[in-house]
Amino acid sequence: MEERLATEVSFSELSRLDLNSLKMAQKTSSLIQRCRFLLLMILFLPRVMTSSVLSVNGKTENYILDTEPGLQESLKCAVQNHTRDEELLWYREDGRVDLKSGNKINSSSVCVSGISENDNGITFTCKLRRNQSMSISVVLNVTFPPLLSGNDFQTAEEGSDVKLVCNVKSNPRAQMMWYRDSGILNLETHHRIQQTSEYLQLSITKVKKSDNGTYSCIASSLIETKTKDFHLIVKVFPGGAVVKNRPASAGGSRDMGSIPGCILAWRIPWTEETGGLQSMESRSVEHD
Repeated sequence: MEERLATEVSFSELSRLDLNSLKMAQKTSSLIQRCRFLLLMILFLPRVMTSSVLSVNGKTENYILDTEPGLQESLKCAVQNHTRDEELLWYREDGRVDLKSGNKINSSSVCVSGISENDNGITFTCKLRRNQSMSISVVLNVTFPPLLSGNDFQTAEEGSDVKLVCNVKSNPRAQMMWYRDSGILNLETHHRIQQTSEYLQLSITKVKKSDNGTYSCIASSLIETKTKDFHLIVKVFPGGAVVKNRPASAGGSRDMGSIPGCILAWRIPWTEETGGLQSMESRSVEHD
């Protein structure tokens, strides 16, 4: 009986020891798993922190900035998640912007003032100096109504060729047309129109007297419609003849051909007389 009780006590103590050992093993295993997790976090965390990110005005990707003539725009570039001081560079197109010493480290701003139509499409780029492949670009989209220019008045001889060129700058792009004397231009066989994003051209071959008049260049955009007038004056000679001077003959006079009643005039060269230079009177000879 005593032996049986001793055996039962031994088994009971052994069971308790096994249970305690099992619990300790579970706690150890759990602790090891936590340690592994923390170790992975410690190893991974620096990689995240050293992955620097650039932003311009809070945007981390290239973007288009809508603006208008006369406005001022500020561009602020910043380095996010940096573990050390980072120097920044600014470029306007391919030219580097000169930054002050206090406007380079971790954060840098440039101010674009007096924006004009000529700034449309200009790109500003912020770069990380130590790794210039890391950059963000901002493209200016300057919107403005059509701006028209060209030769307002043209004079042409009948039978010659004429080109009326209406230069245009507009954003957004304008729709363009030619008008004549306040009405839509009716194209004739000797008229030809050519258009690009920069100009609208009307070519007239062998201009006629009937082509004389005012031609209007009309440019219409989503912002505004603008008009510019071009005045064409066609000179017509009597009988349709065009008179051209011929080279001087060996005698110093000009061969005036067979034009009746033509007056040939010349001035005799200056001669030196007492009291200064004096000129002799002009003479004229009637050419038969």
